[in-house]
Amino acid sequence: MTAELLRYERLASDLEGMIAGGMLRHGDRLPSVRRLAGERRLSVSTVVQALRRILRPLVRLMLAQGITYPYLTELLKGLFVEVADRDFRLDPAKPSTDSRISLVSGVHRKDVSRLRQLLQTPEALAPSVVPLGAQLVAQWLGQARYLQDDGQPRPLARLASEGGEQSFEALVASVNSDIRSRVVLDEWLHQGVVRLDDDGLVHLNTHAFVPAEGADEKAFYLGHNLHDHAAAAVHNVLGGQPAFMERSLHYDALTPTSVQQLARLGEQHGMKALLAVNQAAMQAEARDADALAAGEPRQRITMGVYFYAEPTEADPEPRP
Repeated sequence: MTAELLRYERLASDLEGMIAGGMLRHGDRLPSVRRLAGERRLSVSTVVQALRRILRPLVRLMLAQGITYPYLTELLKGLFVEVADRDFRLDPAKPSTDSRISLVSGVHRKDVSRLRQLLQTPEALAPSVVPLGAQLVAQWLGQARYLQDDGQPRPLARLASEGGEQSFEALVASVNSDIRSRVVLDEWLHQGVVRLDDDGLVHLNTHAFVPAEGADEKAFYLGHNLHDHAAAAVHNVLGGQPAFMERSLHYDALTPTSVQQLARLGEQHGMKALLAVNQAAMQAEARDADALAAGEPRQRITMGVYFYAEPTEADPEPRP
């Protein structure tokens, strides 16, 4: 019997067991067999190999932070329930039953009921709000009044009484008038996001999209950036149209000297691309304000650049 037929046999057996157990009734509208059987032109072994590679650095992070396997299993249960409910509904306008979510996710129905109630509590989900610091950096790098003629961020006077609109105080007030600019400045100086020169002007470290010492900011971007990168890649692998840009290059026979040179080159050109798109996005956001107020659908974007290097022999994954 082929692997495909075995999958369908197992699926049919699962459905019969759920009907016998009262989780489903004869005549209920059942999910697509092709969807539940994982028929997406992907081999399970290839997906598992990719998942092992994806999860390895995340498991390293979890162990370093004291997050153990039992906690992760509970976290994964909640995610399986959440995604099955949100993305695998028979009718997008109606929530799925606990029985259907159990069928799709493999999580026991009693756990599904408990976890769905938990996911409705405010503390269950972290807010997906961009931190104040990220908004300030975007404004500084995207608004013409904060830029020099060469497109680089302008050094800003600390107070509006000294620099007017071209001041750090005005920059902070443009994003959040409830936060004192001195509080932000002291924190950014501590994190290395900015520095003060001999004239008291505030200089932005253009490489500080993630502060050097800001652990919470780094954790935010860990979740934000890896989610969006993974979401784009999964969209493309599952045949979503139009496909997202998701490209990279790979070399594995380089010396450390060459890697350092390539890292500098990648950072130089990557920052240029990010700054250019950031300025264009700021202008587009201003143009789109009226359309959004009139009811146009609101969307968000992420564009990222990354560079990674390690000894070739440290890669445990077999080459295809």
